[in-house]
Amino acid sequence: MLSGVSIMCFTASYAVALALEVTRFFFRSSVRGMVMIGFAAAGLFAHTVFLWNRAVHATGAPLSSQQDWYLISAWIFMAGYLYVTCWQRKTSMGLFVLPVVFSLIGAAAWFADPRPFDIEPAIEIWGMAHGVSILLSTVVVLVGFLSGLMYLFQAYLLKHKVIASGFFRLPSLEWLQLMNRRAMLVAAPLMGVGVLAGVVLNFIHQPHQLPWKDPLSLITLIAFAWLVGAGLVSSLYQPMRHSRKVAYLTLLSFLVLAAMLGVGLFAGTQHRKLQATSSGLRHPPGGALPSGKLVSVGRFPGSEELG
Repeated sequence: MLSGVSIMCFTASYAVALALEVTRFFFRSSVRGMVMIGFAAAGLFAHTVFLWNRAVHATGAPLSSQQDWYLISAWIFMAGYLYVTCWQRKTSMGLFVLPVVFSLIGAAAWFADPRPFDIEPAIEIWGMAHGVSILLSTVVVLVGFLSGLMYLFQAYLLKHKVIASGFFRLPSLEWLQLMNRRAMLVAAPLMGVGVLAGVVLNFIHQPHQLPWKDPLSLITLIAFAWLVGAGLVSSLYQPMRHSRKVAYLTLLSFLVLAAMLGVGLFAGTQHRKLQATSSGLRHPPGGALPSGKLVSVGRFPGSEELG
């Protein structure tokens, strides 16, 4: 049943959500917000299933064509719209975001090339997305960690009525608390992009896949689950927004991420072997090309190939 999901399925759901956004100009309704979120969520689910089916049944590198990248971009915009609308139903950001989503879907359906990239460019693109996303997530968690330390230290100074000198000042507790919350909210999506890119990259590496039970894979999934949970708790649990608990949460998130980095550096993982395999595909030893030909060493471009 889910294999029959098409672009039209989620586009129609998004169109209903946009129509409901437009009705804000004409009348008020207490039910509209829930209905709008329902159609947007249903469309995003169908969108996810469509991308999953394309990845599973791809004849080449999965999710590595122009069409796929336009649809992935539309998915990211839609996920952001749904997130904001869930917590701030009175905002009308859909009037600006949804036209962008439709433009990306239209470009994917009518103009973008559906043929997958070659294996080597696909590995480079998804590998870059994987590494950069996890790197940015780590940096954001580190920022939250430092903000949490400063928050706790500033709270200690205020509790014990220690007057800071003119040479030593920290940001206000309100600003540090806001930085902690934002770190939790930003780190999880970045880590999610890294995990998704890693999954796609693993499919591309067939038959030299990284085992799903590899320690680095498991600790990365645990770190992602922790960041998602921490982000939800910091957003939904009201006492968390106005206390030092959010600072403790960012400190714990940093420890979880530090454990992930430690596993990658010191534990027995096959991730390095997979990277070596990727490097071998992009730069074959002895000048061998994927087609089996050899490039003559020391000749100028355009000279005759050997083999």
